[in-house]
Amino acid sequence: MREVITTDQAPEAVGPYSQAVRFGNFLFLSGQVAINPINGLLEQGTVAEQTRRVLLNIKAVLEAAGSDLEHVLKCNVYLADSKDFDEMNQVYREFFGTDYPARLCVSGVQIFGGLRVEIEVIAGI
Repeated sequence: MREVITTDQAPEAVGPYSQAVRFGNFLFLSGQVAINPINGLLEQGTVAEQTRRVLLNIKAVLEAAGSDLEHVLKCNVYLADSKDFDEMNQVYREFFGTDYPARLCVSGVQIFGGLRVEIEVIAGI
């Protein structure tokens, strides 16, 4: 019943974890940061640029599992600095339209590679 999901359309795991795990009709995605899946490099751009890359990575993992952003039930957003909240939200809205998933947003955390945004999701299939 438990299935590991991987795709080369999102960054490889940089540690002992999976990009996502399917359990029944649920997907549990590991936190994604702004790593370009093509060249493996960190994208240190603006918070908006990092958020866009993170959500594109999430979209790729969801699609590899047969799901999509419309099936996202919950997002946990981690920001290095609370002042980045509005900039992150502008891009976030572009990906989720008006039927938003439940969400947690925490700031003041250290994120891999000195990046400013990390997002993890739980989705249905």
